[in-house]
Amino acid sequence: YKYFLRGKPGNEIMNPTTPSKPNKIAPKLILGLGNPGQRFESTYHNAGHLFIDYLVHKLNLEEKGESGSKKALIYFKYKEKFFCKSLAFMNLSGVALKDALKIRKVRPEEILIAHDDSDIKIGSYKLSIGKNSAGHKGVDSIIKTLGSKNFWRLRIGIRPANEKKRSKAETFVLKKINPAHRKILYSTLGGIIEKLIEKETP
Repeated sequence: YKYFLRGKPGNEIMNPTTPSKPNKIAPKLILGLGNPGQRFESTYHNAGHLFIDYLVHKLNLEEKGESGSKKALIYFKYKEKFFCKSLAFMNLSGVALKDALKIRKVRPEEILIAHDDSDIKIGSYKLSIGKNSAGHKGVDSIIKTLGSKNFWRLRIGIRPANEKKRSKAETFVLKKINPAHRKILYSTLGGIIEKLIEKETP
């Protein structure tokens, strides 16, 4: 199978640097961001990790091992594609990307970074390219390491949908995902894979 990402209706696909490119991409390297360790496991900030876990489960992949001098990621291979989970702390995500690029040499536009987005409500997501980090420390680290913004981002919403007053992101991003939100997130991840990953037979 060949896997392609395409936009979900109602979500934004932006490519300001190369507007003539089609809105269908074939990422060769997918990196999920998060924080390592049991303390941060299953927190909202680790939505990128959850996405990689779901992909690995969906495709029944086996871990290839840890990589890099600092063991900054674990990775999985499916044909010519690599799915990676960052083991670096969020603000050092660039270290994980640097190690991932030692495994698979790709152009920036062939990279997809999956991460949480506290400006998007749980149950929604956006696919974008060429945008600023908007204060996301992990994305900021990726941009600095890569020296480019021209990579794809899968921005997974984590903001509570029914909050009466908008709370600051720091008040909930490092909390454990509650059961109701976990159910919504897993449903969203399943929808992302179903709607963004298109199987094509030869």
